[in-house]
Amino acid sequence: MSNLDFKGRVAIVTGAGNGLGRQHALALAARGAKVLVNDLGGARDGSGGSVSAAQAVVDEIKAAGGEAIANGASVTDFEAVQAMVRQAVDAWGRVDILVNNAGILRDKSFVKMELADFRLVMDVHLMGAVHCTKAVWPIMNEQKYGRIVMTTSSSGLYGNFGQSNYGAAKLALVGLMQTLSIEGAKNDIRVNCLAPTAATRMTEDLMPQEVLDALKPEAVVPAMLVLAAQDAPTRQILCAGAGVFEAANITLTQGAWIGFGADAPEQLAERLAEVTDRNGEIVPQSGAAQGSNEVGKAMANARGR
Repeated sequence: MSNLDFKGRVAIVTGAGNGLGRQHALALAARGAKVLVNDLGGARDGSGGSVSAAQAVVDEIKAAGGEAIANGASVTDFEAVQAMVRQAVDAWGRVDILVNNAGILRDKSFVKMELADFRLVMDVHLMGAVHCTKAVWPIMNEQKYGRIVMTTSSSGLYGNFGQSNYGAAKLALVGLMQTLSIEGAKNDIRVNCLAPTAATRMTEDLMPQEVLDALKPEAVVPAMLVLAAQDAPTRQILCAGAGVFEAANITLTQGAWIGFGADAPEQLAERLAEVTDRNGEIVPQSGAAQGSNEVGKAMANARGR
């Protein structure tokens, strides 16, 4: 069994005043972590703000015998995020775990969406995670230990109608995770993504009631705990909902060497089914692996002539 004891660990959970973030904070605290509970305290669309939501979760943790502090910073404000991280370090001396969970929704079909709503969702989900991760990264580098969980989504991995802004931000987090997992490896900073399906105020308008009843936020928590643990993997995308857990991957097909002659476009069109055939697809271990794969196939073809 993996070690899922978090005693002595310090965690920051953003967007932890309600829903998934609240459950993440409660679970980490219940297993011994000291938790900074961050929440802007705004509405689902990001408007407004109050530290009361974060403080209510802190009160729950303390009532259960845990240790926690509240923070009401907006993740879109890098200076406020830096102050949030200093608050955790001043209280407990380190930061071991960051769960980037804060988010908002501004759903509309792309044709009707205002660019301001697109930018705001990108700012909260993507840049919010960038700000928080940038602020803890030097600390984790110095202590040679860190666990970072990015909250991605099926909307980013596969698409959902009316969520072009949200989907773009959520898939961008996968790209961020892929690179940071490589850069963090030498200092034991493990970075992963969690793609949750849960009934929260973010999703209550998107699903029928019987589905919402099955999708308790608590059912996602085991995946977060595994990704935040000492024995966590790195560079994984775990999906979780209703007690079911899956892994998602960005894959590369075996493809085909077609060359770059004058008729290459026509050949590609004719052989597209072969190129997109998923039989034998691989999961590259870095972006460079795609180029290596392509050059290798081209050189093999040249040698075979």
